[in-house]
Amino acid sequence: MEITDPTKSSNRFTLKKFFGYLKNYWRDYLMLFLIAGIIIGLDQWTKALVRANIPLAGDWLPGWLAWLKPYARIRYWYNSGAAFGFFQNGNTIFSILAIIVDGFIIYYFPRASRKDWWLRLAMAMQFAGATGNLIDRIIFHHVTDFISVGNFAVFNVADSSISVGVAVLIVGIWLKEQADKKKAAEASHLEDGAKSE
Repeated sequence: MEITDPTKSSNRFTLKKFFGYLKNYWRDYLMLFLIAGIIIGLDQWTKALVRANIPLAGDWLPGWLAWLKPYARIRYWYNSGAAFGFFQNGNTIFSILAIIVDGFIIYYFPRASRKDWWLRLAMAMQFAGATGNLIDRIIFHHVTDFISVGNFAVFNVADSSISVGVAVLIVGIWLKEQADKKKAAEASHLEDGAKSE
């Protein structure tokens, strides 16, 4: 029986391996952090504007859009739950969940094929949304919301980013499945044509 030296294990973490990994995937991470950075910046900027200019539970619309107030408005609100105000008082749980989601996306993003742009866009949007709300949870112990449409829950740019990211993912998967079915049908048709000759 051979005894292996754990200090010589090839699975051990080293800075050399880490920087080698970054060297191979820096473009992927640049894309992830560029898209997410823009969305997170917009999210945090809009939340700061609302907190600085609108009292809690106050509404705002420019005068020329006053006719929209029954349907849509800027309303300063906050929640300690999930997106769109669900599961209130779960700040700690949702903070931990956001960290797990962000970690998964950081790990998986460079492994996703560059041809699957829709998957990468969806992950970047979900990363941005989770991180934008995580920043609020860490700093304020709740998430600032301000987009109010009809009687729907008040939400923010980060919530929208998560939702649109999920929609992009669903549409992308559907389009990929359609393309795969079309390729399979064409291959079957070509195979049948070759057999009949």
